[in-house]
Amino acid sequence: MSDVSIRTQIKKLVELQKIDFEIYNFKRELREKPDFIAQLKEKFESNKEGLKKLEEKLKAFLLDRKAKELELQGREADIAKANTQLSSLKTNKEYQAKLLEIEHIKADKSVIEEKILILFDEGDRMNALIVQEKNKVAEEEKKFLTQKNEIDGLIKELQDKLKIMEAKRDQIVPEINPAQLSRYERILENKDGLALVPIKKHCCGGCFMNVPEQVINEMKMHDRFISCEMCARLLFLEDDL
Repeated sequence: MSDVSIRTQIKKLVELQKIDFEIYNFKRELREKPDFIAQLKEKFESNKEGLKKLEEKLKAFLLDRKAKELELQGREADIAKANTQLSSLKTNKEYQAKLLEIEHIKADKSVIEEKILILFDEGDRMNALIVQEKNKVAEEEKKFLTQKNEIDGLIKELQDKLKIMEAKRDQIVPEINPAQLSRYERILENKDGLALVPIKKHCCGGCFMNVPEQVINEMKMHDRFISCEMCARLLFLEDDL
């Protein structure tokens, strides 16, 4: 392969590398965007789950309060029944025993009433917390949907840009020697979108390891393609093209 041919091939590969690096970044972003949406959704769903648990807790709480109210009604019925029984008692001993029984029932009733009042206060607190949480979830949902729409728009934009770059790639690939293209693409696949890199200040533009002066002098001869001894990427001299 002649000096001109080597120069031409390197120039074409440099052009291709610019395209491929953009393609690599577009594809990377397209992989990352759905993950980001999933993270946003997970956070939103977590807030929804927290609200659901609060609502379930309130439901159980209200059932408990309802049970206490029924228990209170039972005590009131017991008191009414015991008061009715007072008039039918024959002896003072029986009468006093019934009065004592009524007092015990009233004491139980008072304890239940106190518990119900506490439960009402707690219920009001939980209702206020649920309203607050619902507002938070609604705000998070709005934020999630806004961000999702923005990311969906970015994904569409990236997909369009990717198609353009892939079309450009298809145009330039036929101009490159198949053997060199194959070598370049094998490296590209394993080197994060960079198969061909410039030498900068005697360092490889890919792994930044030192490139000996002898290697640089060999590159200036343009009789073969030269790779970095450390990372295996193809090398080129920007000022020599």
